[in-house]
Amino acid sequence: MSSTAEFDLVITNGVCVTASDVAAWDLAIKDEKIVLQAPSGSLIKANSKRIIDARGGYVMPGGIDCHVHLEEPAIYFKGSTGRSADSWETGTRSAAAGGNTTVVAFAPQRKGEDNSLLSAVNATHKLATGNCYTDYGFHVIISDTSPEVLSELKSLKSEEGISSVKIYMTYTALQLRDDQILSILLEARQNEILTMIHAENGDVLNWLTDQLELQGKFAPKYHANSRPPILEAEATNRAIALSSLIANTPILLVHVSDPSASSRIRIAQSTGQPIFAETCPQYLFLTRDDLDKPGFEGAKCVCSPPPRTSADQDAIWTGLANGTFTVLSSDHCPFRFNDPVAGKNSCVTADHPVGQFRYIPNGLPGVETRLPLAFSAQRLALTKFVEMSSTNAANLYGLYPRKGAMIPGVS
Repeated sequence: MSSTAEFDLVITNGVCVTASDVAAWDLAIKDEKIVLQAPSGSLIKANSKRIIDARGGYVMPGGIDCHVHLEEPAIYFKGSTGRSADSWETGTRSAAAGGNTTVVAFAPQRKGEDNSLLSAVNATHKLATGNCYTDYGFHVIISDTSPEVLSELKSLKSEEGISSVKIYMTYTALQLRDDQILSILLEARQNEILTMIHAENGDVLNWLTDQLELQGKFAPKYHANSRPPILEAEATNRAIALSSLIANTPILLVHVSDPSASSRIRIAQSTGQPIFAETCPQYLFLTRDDLDKPGFEGAKCVCSPPPRTSADQDAIWTGLANGTFTVLSSDHCPFRFNDPVAGKNSCVTADHPVGQFRYIPNGLPGVETRLPLAFSAQRLALTKFVEMSSTNAANLYGLYPRKGAMIPGVS
């Protein structure tokens, strides 16, 4: 093909699917942007450096996985300096293999002398720059709510283009009090920043964990007992209430697993509150029974919130179809199984031959399997699949219509 080709890439004979439409079109791409949409088959002989005949296939906007943990410090171990398994290079390579063109990962605030949010962003940029197979963006995790830290939210958006932060209602190292959450919500509202919330009642689940250990219950399956659905539902309800106190500040409840929590979200949405919600494949394809696999295999399925029941899975699917959930993300956060420092089985010792579930790293892989799993299940309409996996995320995080769409001259 001539070096003076009109297009860099042509995709012909495919069925184009967006969040609103299914139609047969050819697409021409130049300089990484769609420049032409033409009748199906009309560009089969176009002057292009590369032509893909997509006959029999679907052409969709690239997936946007907006909940990905890469090279993050583990927070579950006694004095550990371990990290999650994937680097930015391996994680984004997996993302691309799974149909994603963008990931939005986390820049965790460092507690201590340098607790600056901008410093956290710079440190994470250093890990990501030059090591990515996809485009990437950041959410910032906030665990220190000092006035100096909160004053950085304005710069976070104006200087770094970051429009979202994440906070936790659980995990000792990250958990915030209600008054701290309110302070973040107030500052976030003033700067038009979305607050993502991990909603589980950390105080009660710590108490339940202690009670289970007093009964000699340490195995992976008891992780689900320590985090029952009511703790997620209570924290979800509380997060929605706190949002309403600050003039209905927009929040997104992440990795929702419990139908009671999703019902509370839907009620709030029906009254006009700006409440968004996310769920993940683990709550569509795993159940709590997977935590009770032979040996220590159940540890591979430990995540928080834990997988629920098959009936709960059906309710979460319904929430995806009816619009309760805004996005389907992976919450990709894998840990190696055999790693003496940060492995899933690092808590198996002579004193605890069945491990201690409280020290099992919480997290599963998913950035590569999110789209294939959801698509193959055939429980979502094609347009809803694109909406959940790409378009809504682009809208939420300021990427639309460059991402999440197939619009000539823009996407």
